[in-house]
Amino acid sequence: MTGPLTFYLVDVFAEHRYSGNQLAVFVDAGHLTTAEMQALALEMNYSETTFILSSEMRQGGFDVRIFTPAEEVPFAGHPTLGTAFVIREHLVQTPPDEIILNLPVGSIPVTLDSNGQILWMRQQTPTFSSTVKSATLSKILDVPNSSFDTRFPAQIVSTGLPFLIVPLASLAVVERASINHRYYPGALEELESASMLLFAPETKRAENDLHVRVFAESYGVPEDPATGSANGCLAAYLSRHQYFGDPEVAIRVEQGYEIRRPSLLYLRAAGDDDRIRVEVGGMVRPVAAGRLIDSGV
Repeated sequence: MTGPLTFYLVDVFAEHRYSGNQLAVFVDAGHLTTAEMQALALEMNYSETTFILSSEMRQGGFDVRIFTPAEEVPFAGHPTLGTAFVIREHLVQTPPDEIILNLPVGSIPVTLDSNGQILWMRQQTPTFSSTVKSATLSKILDVPNSSFDTRFPAQIVSTGLPFLIVPLASLAVVERASINHRYYPGALEELESASMLLFAPETKRAENDLHVRVFAESYGVPEDPATGSANGCLAAYLSRHQYFGDPEVAIRVEQGYEIRRPSLLYLRAAGDDDRIRVEVGGMVRPVAAGRLIDSGV
């Protein structure tokens, strides 16, 4: 690295500071190597860290790379919203109605709603792949076979990053679930995806619709407090399987309570099986700004 580097810390999907999912955003970071970005992501040790390569737009959007502590990922939800917030606040003089992030999965538009509170991102068209038997998941999650909502399948869904969506019968089961490392490594090939979203229709707060947990250990994140990419997959799943009795979805989802980072996500989905439109929204709270000392990483 050459010279100090400016970064911002924000909380995403947060109703107030020190909740939601933490994010570090580095600006004008195009001179960094991939190895340097990975080292900084591990140093920050949040579930993701993003790097805005330039304060100048390219093809109508801003080039951005996203890293977990373990590896680069082509897309992630809360980094997309948090990075768009930093761009609006610090990199453009007159914020446009829409900020576009150029990510490896493609261009992701982010808009601010009319009340100036909730940022919305439209995710890629979802794809649906294999289902997983409850007997396998019972061992992995260390819960009884009766814990699953058998009306709906456990299925892998992707809007740029794949997640196994697992419907459970109750809030108590979601809270109890944990990764059983005796069975987990051997099951990854069957799962196709090492990341799992568990959900149930009971909630901690009455105004919310679903309670969610996300495990993403293969990305160096044992449990994530708020996961926009996974919840986009959940929105598509709810629409396709008409979980609420209708393909149109407009709900509030709570996540992160088990790790003391309560988060609130807004999900919208509509359309037919082949073309479900998925949007995930949330609030972003600024926390800190700083300059990285040039250490010659």
